[in-house]
Amino acid sequence: MENGTGTDKKVMVAIDESDCSHYALMWVLDNLKDSITKSPLIIFVAQPPATGNITFAAPLGVARMYYPISSTPGYVESAQENHRKFAVALLEKAKQICASHGVEARVVTEIGDPKTAICDAVEKHNINLLILGERGHGTIKRAILGSVSNYCVQNAKCPVLVVKKAQVQVA
Repeated sequence: MENGTGTDKKVMVAIDESDCSHYALMWVLDNLKDSITKSPLIIFVAQPPATGNITFAAPLGVARMYYPISSTPGYVESAQENHRKFAVALLEKAKQICASHGVEARVVTEIGDPKTAICDAVEKHNINLLILGERGHGTIKRAILGSVSNYCVQNAKCPVLVVKKAQVQVA
């Protein structure tokens, strides 16, 4: 990081249930451990607004699958509570991974679209470096759905490092 060791800089890793997020977190722990000794590593998870979902196992402990469903006040409250539990479980698993690497971590979660929630958290917590994993969506899917990492690169109020998982070439 700039000006020597940069040990007092605030670093945030935004994660979800994907392999690429797990890879980005592990990359930070393997490559930036000495640069994040004064400030705890901030781990961020965006809680999507209430929608239908099912939870199942994934690399960081849990994952989501969506299906359409009509909303009632009770359903929205229940869905939001499920999102909160999902985020807490994901953050706790990530915090345990950090602790096993000797890195102090602070966990943060907010409700909202991941793109804007991440950028808002960067500003709110005065982050100096944002780190994200790259999902590697194809050009068409990325054009239709948008890219969280691309949005953050363009809109975050700090430098953004997008960690891309190396592609293995088969001969």
